[in-house]
Amino acid sequence: MMTTPEQQSPTPEQQSRGPARWPDGKESAFVLTVAFEAELSILSAAPDAVDRAKSLSVGQYGATRGVDRLLAELERSGTRASWFVPGRNLEAYPRQLEAVVAAGHELANMGWALEDFGSLDLTGQLESILRAQEAFHDRLGFRPEGFRVGRGSYAHGLPAALADHSFSWSSSWHGDDIPHFHAGDARRLVEIPRHHELDDFPYFVFNLDPPIPKGSPRIASTREVLRNWIIEFEAYRTEGLCFVLTVHPEIIATPGRIGMLREFMDHVNRHENVWVATGSEVAAWWRDHGEPNSAGHPAEIFHTITTSGKGK
Repeated sequence: MMTTPEQQSPTPEQQSRGPARWPDGKESAFVLTVAFEAELSILSAAPDAVDRAKSLSVGQYGATRGVDRLLAELERSGTRASWFVPGRNLEAYPRQLEAVVAAGHELANMGWALEDFGSLDLTGQLESILRAQEAFHDRLGFRPEGFRVGRGSYAHGLPAALADHSFSWSSSWHGDDIPHFHAGDARRLVEIPRHHELDDFPYFVFNLDPPIPKGSPRIASTREVLRNWIIEFEAYRTEGLCFVLTVHPEIIATPGRIGMLREFMDHVNRHENVWVATGSEVAAWWRDHGEPNSAGHPAEIFHTITTSGKGK
């Protein structure tokens, strides 16, 4: 087992921020998110791989083996996760998604087919999102309230459009370590920020031909990634922040790496002062109790720039 970093003394920020910002006096929050992309992760990076069965099988492994193995580990650790799913995978893998719902996990929208949102205008982005919403409703009987962009960035006006279409939270931006509100007409939408270093994809994604990622083939050491996550978790816990971990069934749920997740979740669960919650639970709490954005918050700056005509 890995040596756990010693508990740190309270920081000046922690001592001065007043009452705990999380429910029941919890000192920090933890959200486990799952990106169920399957072969769409390959196709979004290399559309010409559509007829390359070997390459597609790298992503398909997540559905054929990874989902069941990941569900078993989440059941063992008693963790409810927020699963982000492209609508197309509801059609491709209904058994797997029904199993996720049956296990009590939350499902959230990830667009239709991992399209590059950077190449779409607001209308195109909404078409992708709402097409997926209808697939959720048709297949599972509900429309999710959470959203994450799979590839690319939000078009100007998308946060407000998400709020107008009954989304209550998003987890796509990277500009904070705690939830925040979107700005302007989108203040009903809570953002739960995430960070690349708390995602298994940058460490482990690998396909030889076509090369994914291009020019940067690597497979990181599971031991070092586990250490990275524990160090980050301890810092988030000490400062009272919201740790958002993102995993992919095709990446984390191999026979070896699932053990890495098991060790990490055991570390998380040893701390009773950490609130382990789903994205919707965190968003609901923040909507009622959260701190307002400061004037210099990235969401406020983004809103000011995009509504003033700059940066277009």
